[in-house]
Amino acid sequence: MTVRDIDPRLLRSFVAVAEDLHFTRAAARLYVAEQALSRDIRRLERELGGALFVRTTRQVTLTADGERLLPYARRVLDAHTALTAAFADPAARPLLVDLNTDGMTASRVLARARELAPECELMARFESGLTWAAGEVLAGRLDVSFGRAAGLDPAVLAQLSVHPVRYEPMAVLLRNDHPLAAGEVVALGDLSGETVYAGAGNTRTLEWTDLAARLFDAWDIALAPPAPLAVGVAEFQRVMEKNGHPVLTVVDFPELPGTVVRPLVRPVPLSPLLMVWRSGADHPGLRALCAAVDEIAAREGWMVQPSGSWLPDTDASLMRHRCRTTPETRA
Repeated sequence: MTVRDIDPRLLRSFVAVAEDLHFTRAAARLYVAEQALSRDIRRLERELGGALFVRTTRQVTLTADGERLLPYARRVLDAHTALTAAFADPAARPLLVDLNTDGMTASRVLARARELAPECELMARFESGLTWAAGEVLAGRLDVSFGRAAGLDPAVLAQLSVHPVRYEPMAVLLRNDHPLAAGEVVALGDLSGETVYAGAGNTRTLEWTDLAARLFDAWDIALAPPAPLAVGVAEFQRVMEKNGHPVLTVVDFPELPGTVVRPLVRPVPLSPLLMVWRSGADHPGLRALCAAVDEIAAREGWMVQPSGSWLPDTDASLMRHRCRTTPETRA
């Protein structure tokens, strides 16, 4: 006889009777009626194809099949209890947080969230691009990411909750020997005729390349042609030294040896940074991340848009409308 999946409730009823050897006491222990307990035992016996108890007016004893089942039933119930406990507390599950690149705005948010929720395990990941990371979030392989949400496929964005983080001023990474490296800032007009790298060819960062293309079109800046993704600092430096192209970035991007980061001005182009996660997801670490964003943003003016700055209308709208944002605290 093929045994079907057995309801743990039936095993729990069986173990209670097997331990008490008394249906009335076992029913009271389980807070069920004795008739309901008897029905559960009969159902389990039918599913297993044999009697589990010998029941008389004087006593209840286990059959040979009952003796054989008891250790298996206990192990199953122990595993079921452990499974329930493991998922009873959301904080017990690590939250996988994609920072895109280390040492920037998202890293500061994560550091503060860890302080706000020390009981949570917030694990950093570095996926380099929201286009890729958003797919990983929807697939359940990441929990949170940061980036330009307005650049995502609308069908993907519709499945995500968003929380605006910062209007990040954009900058350009230059080799030390580039003529524009001598100044403290670089005007967009000074980049006219230049070829600037902005991730073209990298399918993980389509949202960033799209933002760059919108900006470059307005100031006659050429988008550097597609190139293989340079993985790691050393490889990135090597490629930059080889082709010499300036690289579009944000003001917090860490300087690399032989390079300088110069803010872009006249006007200040903005990179709209948002935190995204799968709609409906809930975790105390997620709430801590939102609280960390709001705290730092209020203190440092992250959500104050500079006067006369540049930002596409679609991005500005998403940054202003804080719908589908902070997850509600569960009671």
